[in-house]
Amino acid sequence: MSGIPTDSIALLNFFVFNPEYGTREGEEEKKILFYHPPEVDIDTKIKRVGLSEAIVKFSETFSDRPCQSLHTQKTRQVFLEPEPSFWMIMTVSIPFKEKSLDGQKVTEYRDDHVQDSVFEAILGQAYKMFKLFNGTFTTILNRANGEVEALKQRLEHFYSKYLLTVKIAHGDILDIFNGIHFLPLDKNTYLRIQCFINSLEATFPFLKYTAFLYNEKLVCRSGLEQEDMRIMYKYLTSSLFPTYMEQELHGVHSRTSSGFGHYGKFMTGPPDLNDDHNMGKLPRVFVNTEELDEECYLIVYTALSATICLLVNVRSPLNVPLCRKLDSVLGPQMTKLASDISDQYNKRVAALNSSDPVFKYVYFNHMNLAQQTTVHIDLQKRSGVNIPHDILRLLGDINADLTKDCDDGETIVKTSSDYWVVGKKSDQREFYVVINQRNANLLDINEEVKRLCSTYLNSIFFLD
Repeated sequence: MSGIPTDSIALLNFFVFNPEYGTREGEEEKKILFYHPPEVDIDTKIKRVGLSEAIVKFSETFSDRPCQSLHTQKTRQVFLEPEPSFWMIMTVSIPFKEKSLDGQKVTEYRDDHVQDSVFEAILGQAYKMFKLFNGTFTTILNRANGEVEALKQRLEHFYSKYLLTVKIAHGDILDIFNGIHFLPLDKNTYLRIQCFINSLEATFPFLKYTAFLYNEKLVCRSGLEQEDMRIMYKYLTSSLFPTYMEQELHGVHSRTSSGFGHYGKFMTGPPDLNDDHNMGKLPRVFVNTEELDEECYLIVYTALSATICLLVNVRSPLNVPLCRKLDSVLGPQMTKLASDISDQYNKRVAALNSSDPVFKYVYFNHMNLAQQTTVHIDLQKRSGVNIPHDILRLLGDINADLTKDCDDGETIVKTSSDYWVVGKKSDQREFYVVINQRNANLLDINEEVKRLCSTYLNSIFFLD
């Protein structure tokens, strides 16, 4: 028996609909708010949306919980009702392998390669990312006096670009957690950064919310709710930072530091501090703190490897002269902070890299969304993994089992390829370890896991 390489998972369609629209016969098209791919004919769109609506209604007769997924031989469909009567549906293909058996071709579908929890998380992220830049569906309708066309235009503008960036084939347990990578610092340095942010907000009262990062790791935040920080962190590390770095390498944009004895410059904001009439293209984000869907400008400023995100309510005055004042304060102080942090950061990286452990791990804390992992070669680009893909899927399966049980628990699996996989859930924390030791036993694995915890996870926020 021989076979051809397994096809990867692909996005087949993605659509948003509201069953309360177009309730009359012949008006079914009005239910569709967005549909991808756009080239699909309208009859097919109506048919697929109608089928999804029927599945949702049918499932309601058996459960109080809304429909979450539909399994077929060739596809997997996931459902999300992010707001009352608004449904988001995503369909992906099931990978398959063609084999030759007794002179005949046989197609074998790899249903276990598609994990519901992963794609439900990806669909949830798609909604949260839309909400970050546009507000909720309901807010958009309220601001447009109920004009559905305004919502359709927002959905089209956002998802026609966003869906091109979603790495469907690379989905894994990290999408389920969607955590934040924190940077451990000694307490004195952490307090210096916190004092810097407090002083900054006192000097510039129009700054409402702040987040400070170093090397794409979060150090601290001020004012932002945890969920808002989570999705903003995702946007910064997976979109804004990589795009900016690529433009820097190719000299695409003209933003430069002001040259006043520091290395600071605006990542988003005025491209030229000497041009009082050009604020540049400032991203607008919607956060939920003092008010629901508060609209803010997102100013991102960087110096060396340090980055600060400043959120300003759109009703506040913001102009280039104010940004010049910001630059005069941010530039020197962030340049100094970045230099001081780099010493600690480089020492920590050198210490962790001094030994090449035989294990890889994933850690997530549900209380503060802290995440650490070594299973990816390039974490943000998802360019590769340090463990086989079947082992990575096993992590997702263990997570799904632990999630079903509300109690703490532990799972230990030894695979046919001599990998040991350990999954632990305790006190709102989840920890997964992959160890490749052919002759190890359960006692050896337990000792190895304890050593890993004490060496690599002894502190999440502060160094000893």
